[in-house]
Amino acid sequence: MSTTARRVAQLSQLRADRAERVEVDGEKILLVRDGHTVRAYSADCPHAGAPLEEGALRNGKIICPWHKAAFDVATGDVLEPCALIALDRYPVIVTGDDVMLTPEKLPRPIHKASSRDPHYVIIGAGAAGAAACAALRDGGFAGRLTMIGAEPHAPYDRTALSKFVPSGEMAPADVPPLLSPDWYAQHDVERLVATVARLDVPKRTIHFESGGELSYDTALLATGSTPTLPDIPGRELGGVQVLRTLDDAAALVDAFGDDPSQVRVAIIGGGFIGLETASALRTRNVQVTVIAPDSVPFAKQFGERAGAMIRDLHERHGVVFRLGAKVASLEGEEGNVHEVMLEGGEHVAADLVLLGTGVAPATGFVEGLPLQKDGGVIVNAGMQAAPGLYAAGDIAAFPLVEDREPLRIEHWRLAQQHARIAAQNMCGARLRYRGVPFFWTYHFGKNFEYLGHASEWDEFVVHGELESQQFIALYVKDGQVAAVLACEHEAHTARLIDAMRGGLSRADALAIIEEVDSSKETPQ
Repeated sequence: MSTTARRVAQLSQLRADRAERVEVDGEKILLVRDGHTVRAYSADCPHAGAPLEEGALRNGKIICPWHKAAFDVATGDVLEPCALIALDRYPVIVTGDDVMLTPEKLPRPIHKASSRDPHYVIIGAGAAGAAACAALRDGGFAGRLTMIGAEPHAPYDRTALSKFVPSGEMAPADVPPLLSPDWYAQHDVERLVATVARLDVPKRTIHFESGGELSYDTALLATGSTPTLPDIPGRELGGVQVLRTLDDAAALVDAFGDDPSQVRVAIIGGGFIGLETASALRTRNVQVTVIAPDSVPFAKQFGERAGAMIRDLHERHGVVFRLGAKVASLEGEEGNVHEVMLEGGEHVAADLVLLGTGVAPATGFVEGLPLQKDGGVIVNAGMQAAPGLYAAGDIAAFPLVEDREPLRIEHWRLAQQHARIAAQNMCGARLRYRGVPFFWTYHFGKNFEYLGHASEWDEFVVHGELESQQFIALYVKDGQVAAVLACEHEAHTARLIDAMRGGLSRADALAIIEEVDSSKETPQ
């Protein structure tokens, strides 16, 4: 690759409120103007490859349009997940009005251990575990760092398991890792594949099922959730599955054989895992019936109008619903399930049953720490649960809003937000959670984004066309935006999620939406 600087833009033509993509010798590069300074970074988000110029440039941050990772405009460093590594940088010189760039990446430091003390342990090798490892090393932690996980796989993108693997769009072997395979060795992170039998919190000691123990100075508990299995007859039959791990996803795909269209799948549960999997399976012409006690899916999270819209989307694509129904038993032949019997007496034929009946915090091994009734770990706003112990992700009951009861919110990206705050505080910071929860759910090619958290609202304000899945919906409580649901408006949500950090009024949210609409109509 040439190391000669090239003229790639004119300073006077670069806008301060919008990044611009250029390509030099095959390198896709993002130009960001800050006054008379121009910085150049890799143009695609390192998490999933989103084009960063389609996101937002706001308050010193580059915000990814797809999954709302945020990077520091001045350095390219990660400020918010889902990305866990910084943007690559390129050297830039501004000469008069000419922006000159050399298409050779500047080296990034690799942070390693320089001592065996102190010893920090991450218990859990999922989204939060990977985020914590990256943030600890980036934050300057140079002691011994160990990550423990029961799965043999390094942390991977669990969101693909219900969205893309069942559809055949992504093979189980192609589910992307959260950090490159060699990252852990490069940064001196010890990976232990083991199951924790007991965590003695007061003694700061971990006991393993296989025998042996491990002591630590400070630990992050990030074990996530385990599927809750309904107590129904026939649950032990062959063909009754859950979908939580990469191995679960591989087993699900293997069960379809050569002709998925001949397979009848009953999904028990109308939550996100169940309906995302239903959507994925219908793309392979699998016969899908969803059985759930609720009359409208997602009504609790999104409200009945939005929930009905998603149900209609599924029905138009051939998903059959049995709503307001409860399962009496699973019936089988020769040890394998063949139908689901409902309490009303109806039988639903099924060659495979997927249990999407919720999850519970994986904290049954924790000793010496008071837990909530559901197994949740109460933490303060800095994610600390006890001296020498932090918690993040599904298990953490944290104060989303000051002076209110702590909440457990089971969002994949939120687990990474928690983990970054915990890691920074383990390095001596005194940070508090002040972020905005975010998740996305994918159905029949439509990506629904949800920002914030609304347990109640008094206004549901829709901009666009809800029924055609081209909209932004505001959940407003007392004039303030508590949450946003949107589809096909990623540039808008990139702006809104940043504005929501400090509180956002209904009027200001609508003004941002109008401003982005106007900007998109302006010629580039």
